[in-house]
Amino acid sequence: MNVHPPPESPQAWLERARSDLALADIALSSPDVLLEDACFHTQQCAEKALKALLLQQDIPFPRTHVIEMLLDLLQASGIVVPADVDEAFVLTQYAVQTRYPGAWEPVTQEEARLALDIATCVLAWVEEQLAQI
Repeated sequence: MNVHPPPESPQAWLERARSDLALADIALSSPDVLLEDACFHTQQCAEKALKALLLQQDIPFPRTHVIEMLLDLLQASGIVVPADVDEAFVLTQYAVQTRYPGAWEPVTQEEARLALDIATCVLAWVEEQLAQI
């Protein structure tokens, strides 16, 4: 039986963030997956991890994919966000636009690796913050 944490809990959001990070990592190794799709999962990882922390801190947040907004909410509440985590705002571009065919520049392998590194950093930082609470 596969048991998941309650959907309104920070742990449920972290579970999803970890899953998105794993999917992004696997996708980057597959020649059959578009880099843009791998980057979508990096964005989802960071978004869900930040929302887990916001939930834990009882900070209301809107339905949004804009990571900068989530980071701003944390900072406005007095949480010091490290510079490497604050860089996660760049992942927002992968939330919607690159998920569909369009006239945007293709994502490079280097950009995709950087996106994975940023998402990994965000998730690790959030997990560290939650462990201190």
